[in-house]
Amino acid sequence: MKTKITVLFIAVLTMTAKVSAQVADLDGGPMGIERVAMSVGSPIPYVSVPPKDSVANWVQIDLGEVLPVEAVKLYPYFQDKAWPGAHSHNFPLRFRIETADNEAFDSPCMVEDHTAIDFEAYPLEIKTYKLTQPAPARYVRLTVFKPKIFELWRFEVISGGKDVAEGKTLYDSENGCLGKHVLLRPQRPAGENVWYDRPEQVTRPETWNPVKAPLRIPRSGVSVGGLFRQTFDRNIHYLLNSFSVHDMSHNFLERAGKDAGEFEGHSSWFTRGLGGSIAGRFLMGAGNILRWDSVEELRRRMDRLIDVIEECATPEGYIYGYAERTVLQGQNHAYARGWLSQGLVEAGVAGNPKAWPLLRRGGDWFNSSPYLPEILMRVPIGNQGMVANSRTYLDTDIGVPGDIQVLQRYFQLNFWLEQLIDRDPSAIWQYQYERVHSYLIVVLNAYMDMYMATGEQLYLKAMHGAWDVFREHFMHTGGSISVIESYTFPPQQFPPKSYHLRKSTGELCGNVFWSVFNEQLRVLYPEDGEKYVSEIEKSVYNVGIANQDPEGNIRYHARLVNKKENGGCSGSCCEGQGTRLYGMLPEFIYKIADDGLYVDLFNESSIEWEQNGKKLSLHQHSDFPLNSEVRLHFELAAPVRSKIRIRVPSWATSKMDILVNGKKTATGNAGSYITLNRIWKHNDVISFTLPTGFRLTKYAGVTEDFKGKETYALEYGPILMGLAGKDVQNGILNFPFTADELTAKLKPVAGKPLHFSIEGENPSLIYMPYYEINTEQFTCYPFFRVKN
Repeated sequence: MKTKITVLFIAVLTMTAKVSAQVADLDGGPMGIERVAMSVGSPIPYVSVPPKDSVANWVQIDLGEVLPVEAVKLYPYFQDKAWPGAHSHNFPLRFRIETADNEAFDSPCMVEDHTAIDFEAYPLEIKTYKLTQPAPARYVRLTVFKPKIFELWRFEVISGGKDVAEGKTLYDSENGCLGKHVLLRPQRPAGENVWYDRPEQVTRPETWNPVKAPLRIPRSGVSVGGLFRQTFDRNIHYLLNSFSVHDMSHNFLERAGKDAGEFEGHSSWFTRGLGGSIAGRFLMGAGNILRWDSVEELRRRMDRLIDVIEECATPEGYIYGYAERTVLQGQNHAYARGWLSQGLVEAGVAGNPKAWPLLRRGGDWFNSSPYLPEILMRVPIGNQGMVANSRTYLDTDIGVPGDIQVLQRYFQLNFWLEQLIDRDPSAIWQYQYERVHSYLIVVLNAYMDMYMATGEQLYLKAMHGAWDVFREHFMHTGGSISVIESYTFPPQQFPPKSYHLRKSTGELCGNVFWSVFNEQLRVLYPEDGEKYVSEIEKSVYNVGIANQDPEGNIRYHARLVNKKENGGCSGSCCEGQGTRLYGMLPEFIYKIADDGLYVDLFNESSIEWEQNGKKLSLHQHSDFPLNSEVRLHFELAAPVRSKIRIRVPSWATSKMDILVNGKKTATGNAGSYITLNRIWKHNDVISFTLPTGFRLTKYAGVTEDFKGKETYALEYGPILMGLAGKDVQNGILNFPFTADELTAKLKPVAGKPLHFSIEGENPSLIYMPYYEINTEQFTCYPFFRVKN
């Protein structure tokens, strides 16, 4: 990391007056701080049913006892107009609010009567209706005459200065008793307002203790063959055959008022509604590939695309592919900005001279923009864009302290960090702001960067907690993430260890972020980092490579039963992160230390690096996972002392012997590293055989047709195996024998490594690496006969 600019970014600390004065609403007009609406994009807590036999609907709270009611508060449901299929606000237009001390509402007390004329159609603020003096009441009723269907985010009754409706019983005119309804849930930890500004959380750079990781991630100097090469080449094909430079430039030209022409390729929500995101997708993929390989056409397109982005930038530094007035629409200033920013990071690493200056201009605009207090709570999954700032600061030489300070002030959620420290699974599956999503992992990527920048232990402790929570509660056998985008509120679809098999979990994006997260942790812990490498390994084989089809198209989810999805070429989020992951593959194989090298993954490859001013070159000969034998061959101009650490994977079935020039030199246990500290000479060879074997894991999730059955997943080393064939129907196949008998019945298929038929079964029924399955009917969870 190059030396950082050390001048304090004062704008972050003095922005309150600017941002509180005025921000833009959805249509670009002024909106003061007192007109802040409720959550954006989240599912609606309450939607009424059209009345059948009356002209009005009502919804009523039973407080359980008579209390002196001082006020009633109605929270509008606010939905971004730009989101496809968006709900209208449907706040009551003609209504009245009454209280009573009896259920029959004899002699009610009128709190608000708004039945004569329509109320404002789209209120953006909480509506508070105060009584002139407290009225004793047990029941509070909202009766709505117009529209026939109305929506609310929250309903509060104030007594003694606090909400006494929380957790009480809700009724409505069409359904009767609704019980303890989400409309009456507790307030969320950081409140219900979308205005989020915590200047007290900002720390000064002179108090920071930047962390220098003991290990370095290679950014160049690695070449690959074997399976990684195949994946790499398919990724190049995908990038060159998906969107043209014309189409990737379209959003920027249109936003700048230039002639954009007609969009020529596949149009989707990602191309229309997330301006500039397909450009970010391309730059992430191409920038990573060009670190390792010289692909002239990729570089030409990358350079031309960045030229267009530069041509369309405003004098103020606005570089994005959507109009400034739409910053708070959809996921523009989270997803789209994040993708473009990360793409510019990668393009700069790959050698484009304009990428980082453009990134800095965009970052300066963002860091002083008036929209900051609303992005976290108002933009769908608003915190996913944090990584744009954190990577700008940490992974380039143009970062400024303000990149981190903006995150501390407008995005840092201390209550969430404390939940993670406590290893509380609800921090993930019942995340309180916006929807639950595997995208919470990209937020972890940003907090790890913030730890590296500042040395703040709060961040690191929370990230260790997050790792434990995901690993223990939200990980399928094989390593795919078992929690995915959920539109229920409060979230309830993906509780801990639910492991749904028929809800399209295993989103590729989540496992890309998970791989990066584990790499961030891995470089901090040289000797104890095997568990993080193991997570990367599973994500690469069982999600990343498994989600790339033979043409290089990229699947969205890693389905574990039935049939895989068709590979996509629409610019989706998983395409953007998938192409990024495939371009990163070489950096996962090795890590560089000051005194040597760590061999983390096993794939045909070469690495060149410097140690104490001397150049070293190591070639790895490996056909893993199809073959478990590995040879490391040195090419040196002169003898040199170096510590070569070789991973003994946690999935190893026995101790692993290491041979140097044919002689046994060391032995290591599963889940550790063997250190070979010696003077190496030209043509020295390290060789070993990975102790690889089968293991079975019983399904313990909630999927109805699998729950409680004798169903097991089969793995070979880190590789998840899939059972494919016509006998598999709708992801189900029944074996007439017990699970304990399976491995003895597996018979290798001649000429097809890691393909196995099953003794006594249809010969067309084949176990194979899950990553090789394409269009076949398959299951990773066959049923077995119950033991007697």
